[in-house]
Amino acid sequence: NIFFSFQGRKLSEESTDESEEEDTEEEPKLKYERLTNGVTEILQKDAASCMTVHDKFLALGTHFGKVYLLDIQGNVTQKFEISPVKINQISLDESGDHVGICSEDGKVQVVGLYTREGFHENFDCPIKVVALHPQFSKSNNKQFVTGGNKILLYERNWLNRWKTSVLHEGEGNITNVKWRANLIAWANNVGVKIYDISSKQRITNVLRDNTNLRPDMYPCSLCWKDNTTLIIGWGSSVKICVVKERDPTEMRDLPSRYVEIVSAFETEFFISGLAPLADQLVTLYYVKENSEHMEEEFRTRPRLDIIQPLPEGCEEISSDALTVRNFQENQCRDYRLEHSEGEPLFYIISPKDIVVAKERDQDDHIDWLLEKKKYEEALMAAEISFKNIKRHDVQKIGMAYINHLVERGDYDAAARKCQKVLGKNMDLWENEVYRFKTIGQLKAISQYLPRGDLRLRPAIYEMILHEFLKTDYEGFATLIREWPGELYNNMAIVQAVNEHLKKDPTNSMLLTTLAELYTYDQRYDRALEIYLKLRHKDVYQLIHKHNLFSAIKDKIVLLMDFDKEKAVDMLLDNDDKISMDKVVEELKDRPELLHVYLHKLFKRDHHKGQKYHERQISLYAEYDRPNLLPFLRESMHCPLEKALEICQQRHFVEETVFLLSRMGNCRRALQMIMEELADVDKAIEFAKEQDDRELWDDLISYSIDKPPFITGLLNNIGTHVDPILLIHRIKEGMEIPNLRDSLVKILQDYNLQILLREGCKKILVADSLSLLQRMHRTQKRGVQVDEENICESCHTPILPSDTAQAFGVVVFHCRHMFHKECLPSPGNVPGIQYCNICSAKRRGPGSGILEMKK
Repeated sequence: NIFFSFQGRKLSEESTDESEEEDTEEEPKLKYERLTNGVTEILQKDAASCMTVHDKFLALGTHFGKVYLLDIQGNVTQKFEISPVKINQISLDESGDHVGICSEDGKVQVVGLYTREGFHENFDCPIKVVALHPQFSKSNNKQFVTGGNKILLYERNWLNRWKTSVLHEGEGNITNVKWRANLIAWANNVGVKIYDISSKQRITNVLRDNTNLRPDMYPCSLCWKDNTTLIIGWGSSVKICVVKERDPTEMRDLPSRYVEIVSAFETEFFISGLAPLADQLVTLYYVKENSEHMEEEFRTRPRLDIIQPLPEGCEEISSDALTVRNFQENQCRDYRLEHSEGEPLFYIISPKDIVVAKERDQDDHIDWLLEKKKYEEALMAAEISFKNIKRHDVQKIGMAYINHLVERGDYDAAARKCQKVLGKNMDLWENEVYRFKTIGQLKAISQYLPRGDLRLRPAIYEMILHEFLKTDYEGFATLIREWPGELYNNMAIVQAVNEHLKKDPTNSMLLTTLAELYTYDQRYDRALEIYLKLRHKDVYQLIHKHNLFSAIKDKIVLLMDFDKEKAVDMLLDNDDKISMDKVVEELKDRPELLHVYLHKLFKRDHHKGQKYHERQISLYAEYDRPNLLPFLRESMHCPLEKALEICQQRHFVEETVFLLSRMGNCRRALQMIMEELADVDKAIEFAKEQDDRELWDDLISYSIDKPPFITGLLNNIGTHVDPILLIHRIKEGMEIPNLRDSLVKILQDYNLQILLREGCKKILVADSLSLLQRMHRTQKRGVQVDEENICESCHTPILPSDTAQAFGVVVFHCRHMFHKECLPSPGNVPGIQYCNICSAKRRGPGSGILEMKK
């Protein structure tokens, strides 16, 4: 039974685009429900005329003069027969112990709900309003006011009698009254008055704006927000008034308080009731049939709006059109709005219906989101407030979201949400997997399946792998890499892959995946064969990780063919697992690979493979001549005769020269340099290395009839051989290129040598003098002699215990001390004494002597 309709835009706005209106629709701020149970039965036979709300119960007055006390569910707890005519107003004190009632026939009753005390009075005119003092239960606050054509204050005196005083009259009927703390506010035909009961002064008069409206048809609505803030609604005008204390210096004859209107604004419709909601207002509007800018379905229905008051206007927060019973027959005066002080509950009272509005909770928020198909927001809201929601379950919302995504065809998003929604519920996971299989979307859910400590049955994973194997080899390979091997029956998948390989035996992706499956199954030899066949980069990692060196002993050539550098490094690093002899044996038919292996072995350790050095000579000569000469220089185990034979056969001059010099045949080596290479610079360099005078003579003799060679000798031998020897042997008249430059260079080299010698001599003399002076200064210093020093000969204290007797001490510059009588007689040179300790080592610093006598 829909009894309210939410309007998501301000009524003053016009829009013809329905879809845009739906997209911008906002969530309602309030939710509504009818007050039923006993209320339904009452309003079928009678009509509501007024109601007041207490935190504990409700008090309902009817047109037939009855007052019902109800619980908050609408069940009748007490019934009072007050009058045969309409009840105009009911008032409760804060404790809820006393009730004041007034009726159209002039009856006023103030009674205790739990005591027999009471006040009963009949007036000769209708009494429209009644209000009890908020603290009426206290003995010193037995006060209440009534209003007909005047406002009367009743007070009980100490004699237990009621005293009456007129607070105001002469401005028409009193239509509303509200009492809060010490302030009484009432409305008559002219305006609103506020009376301070503590000072017994009327402090303000707020005139009504809509004077053309009949006060009995469009009555004033009053509501205290707090002890000092009064909200006035009359016709289409709203005013918010604040009671303030007046500055004592300004009082004179004025009341101690005054009223400031902090906000005043006009509304679009007529006000039937007001209530505060934090810093906002809840406003009940009466909407006329001919109201402009209203859609047909909302005309004459009352509206409940939440508005934000501003100093000179207001902002509409939400607006709801309410479908109350018999709304077509109601007028502005037939509606009332009451609210509960304890919690934000708002009661919309009409003659045939009572509707309760309350703030929406998180469950209501989620309901609205689900209704608008905003599943993701609903799921997020449920997760954040999972402790506070009562009607919803996070997982059920998540399942609804997944169903929505599947219906929309967004299978990847639906599968991704499964991770979050299904969590650890394996039954739900399996149901979802089978659903995705039914719709042909197993691939979508495959990457999100549980694969940690919580797992599905192996059959689930195998079903998905078989699906991929049929249609997507790449996706199948990805799953095999990402899924742990324990998730499924490895052998069953291996068998399936082999069946596919029978149709396509060279498919590298299937072969690679099969190798990975063999690895999971610890059948590393099978995996290694496939990797080697495919030349896969992971082959070396597989060997190292699983220690497969025994399996590769007969596959060394394959490994070398795949990547020589990596293979050799691996073999050399693990020579304890695959011996050097085994590698050489395997590579004997592939000398180019054998050379790579032995070359790296030699680079690591010159002695480790010494028994293969003889074989390496021919390997270097065949495959790597640039490294032959360095090998011959560094190897200590190479047979020189064999090497010389090979080099001579291949006419390797540089290598032959080296070997001849190594074998001591330097003259033959020099001859090859001069004859075969014709390189005087290399010949000179060779002669310098050997540093043999006879070689220099041979070099000069060979070069003497070759002018270019003579130039080279003149330029280079100046520091090794006397150039005069060469110059004397040059034939007269021989034309030598660049002779003048060569002679100048010889002279310059000679001068440079002289300058270097003289410089070194000066430095040496200066250093010698400096050291001599330092030694002289050191030896001139005094030496401390005390009781702690001992004689180095007799090992007794150097100073006698009785220093009065004559004694002699000898102290050497080396700081050794002796009694004079403990020293041996002087040596061969008279007058020169040496330290016994230091002279035993060498003649040095200790040869000097200091003699101390007394």
